[in-house]
Amino acid sequence: MEKSKVYFTDMHVTIKENLQQKLSRLLRAAGIAQIDFQKKYAAIKIHFGEPGNLAYLRPNFAKTVVDIVKELGGKPFLTDCNTLYVGGRKNALDHLDTAYVNGYSPFSTGCHVLIGDGLKGTDDVLVPVEGGEYVKEAKIGHAIMDADVFISLSHFKGHELTGFGGALKNIGMGCGSRAGKMEMHSSGKPQVSQEQCVGCGMCTEICAQSAITLTEQKSSIDHEKCVGCGRCIGVCPMDAIRPAWDASNEILNKKVAEYTSAVLHGRPHFHISLVIDVSPYCDCHAENDVPIVPNIGMFASFDPVALDVACADAVNRQPVMAGSLLEKSAREHHDHFTDVSPTTDWKVGIDHAVKLGLGSKAYELVTI
Repeated sequence: MEKSKVYFTDMHVTIKENLQQKLSRLLRAAGIAQIDFQKKYAAIKIHFGEPGNLAYLRPNFAKTVVDIVKELGGKPFLTDCNTLYVGGRKNALDHLDTAYVNGYSPFSTGCHVLIGDGLKGTDDVLVPVEGGEYVKEAKIGHAIMDADVFISLSHFKGHELTGFGGALKNIGMGCGSRAGKMEMHSSGKPQVSQEQCVGCGMCTEICAQSAITLTEQKSSIDHEKCVGCGRCIGVCPMDAIRPAWDASNEILNKKVAEYTSAVLHGRPHFHISLVIDVSPYCDCHAENDVPIVPNIGMFASFDPVALDVACADAVNRQPVMAGSLLEKSAREHHDHFTDVSPTTDWKVGIDHAVKLGLGSKAYELVTI
């Protein structure tokens, strides 16, 4: 198979070119202008950062991408889908508040923010997964699938379940609706915490399958009837309904690849990863830790698989940051990500993505 081109530039600047200008030059060199953006809606998938986390990408980088898309005649918007867990991005209103507090406003980025799966995380569409081993129809945020062009802008960092979070994770998990995220994270159905349930009945009203009943002012879910749509999780005011979180890391990685395939199939796409502030865990955490390696640079490619592999290789070539969790690990796996999170194997997701035809592990690194 022919090697995919991955374009790279480091974080060094001059008095004539700052980081935003350098990112712009990188994207143009990587061929973003080959995409027909004219009067096309362009979804720019990003992680806005959980409140309390300071490792997420600065909005200045998003503005650079937005400006290029606009220059090429496109209509860009920044997007992400609501979270499955309880936090600052559980519904669209909280999610927008978080985005704005973290700097992602229309005034700072030059475009609007749309939460892909709607107010309560239930606005999704079923998208076929060609060759899917675990997922036949992915549940993707409606607004994301309405876009004509898809761009991922990822903060490349560690992840406690998938090894690292790069383009595939940003796309696959990030574009899944609440039901989609539950499908990726869980093999089972949601459970009700009887201690937290106050018997308000909102979950019973929203359940289209009549799978939830109230007994003595406490809800319970009939798993024979439940289809795992996740609507009850989104509507519960007490956060008493939780997913099972029981999918193995190997299966989770494969499902993420299958969801990525659903998002990208049949439309132009382009991918950017910034390997900076490489925190040991996901930006979904309400905190971040010492970066595990020094800042490396910015990468771009039409191939999300080659991009992830190139970024992972770059991280694994770096020295360990003093005081980081990586320094404190046993460091016996010859892989920085597995050393930080020993139960993970990121290569499983990469291999599955290749099998699905998402891209190639072989790449040519073009430095600008």
